[in-house]
Amino acid sequence: MDVWHAVKQARLTLFCLCSLLILTFVYSLSTGILPVSFSAIGRTLIGQGTESERLILIDLRLPRMLLALLIGAGLAVSGTLLQGMSRNALADPGILGINAGAGLFVVLTLFFFRSATHQLPVLPFVAFVGATLVAWTIYRLAGKAVQPGRLLLVGVGINALCGALLIIFQLKMDPRDFQQATVWLTGSIWQADWSSVLTLAPWIVCLVPLAFLHSRPLNLLQLSGSLPQTLGLRVEQTRKRILLIAAALAGSCVAAGGGISFIGLLAPHIARRLVGPNHYSLIPVAALLGSLLVLLADLIGKNLLAPADIPVGIVIAILGAPYFIVLLFRK
Repeated sequence: MDVWHAVKQARLTLFCLCSLLILTFVYSLSTGILPVSFSAIGRTLIGQGTESERLILIDLRLPRMLLALLIGAGLAVSGTLLQGMSRNALADPGILGINAGAGLFVVLTLFFFRSATHQLPVLPFVAFVGATLVAWTIYRLAGKAVQPGRLLLVGVGINALCGALLIIFQLKMDPRDFQQATVWLTGSIWQADWSSVLTLAPWIVCLVPLAFLHSRPLNLLQLSGSLPQTLGLRVEQTRKRILLIAAALAGSCVAAGGGISFIGLLAPHIARRLVGPNHYSLIPVAALLGSLLVLLADLIGKNLLAPADIPVGIVIAILGAPYFIVLLFRK
């Protein structure tokens, strides 16, 4: 009976989140410096809008919002994997330095190979290399037991190191490149276009289902002692695979949207309160919550001080920092 109740609750939660996500998406399409009516949105989406409506909705707002959905889902699932793998409630690709590692490699590419920055498909691979290298370093330094406290301390140290290196290379950049890198690292998606969406989409479409396929191993990793090995789980190999998927998700999202932190922390925690610790329901709910949080942050950022545009990363940091402090006190 409890299992059936949990399944019903997960389905209801998924339905409510999908409905809320659709409503927020449509409302966000209509708002901005130039408001667009809902009837105009409908006309434009079926190909009957005016030239200005197509420019505003199809060329400017729609790719930006789709990118927000993809980034939110990717970072939320990455954080869910890291928390499940390490059994650490504070694990997050931003806090542990994985985002900073991905950002560092992208900035190095901007610095040494300026021509490569115009080839968008290159950046996710560069960010993936940086994120994977940092994740592997944290994993090795934290030890095979992956103790929660040790993992957090190592991650914070690596994050500080990558942040310092980022500042050094930014200061050596051309002023225009420095400004571009600074805006990008704050987590800004206001320059999103269809090429950015098409570059990130294959990573999210492939990796999120792959993460979901690891729901059972993640559930087994929550068991204490040697129980996972007793049940036939190869703990070391499984953790490495999960870490690689989490790093790939975080790296590709950083390449597309810059240094957006706290989504990988907030979304899994809220999802766990809604549907419990079972990763079969936790991963899809966290993905929807991540998309909703980034979309809401983008909605706030583009309207709060319009015509000025607040980067998404700053809005999420303002919302996420107090939650992180509360978690630290509780843990």
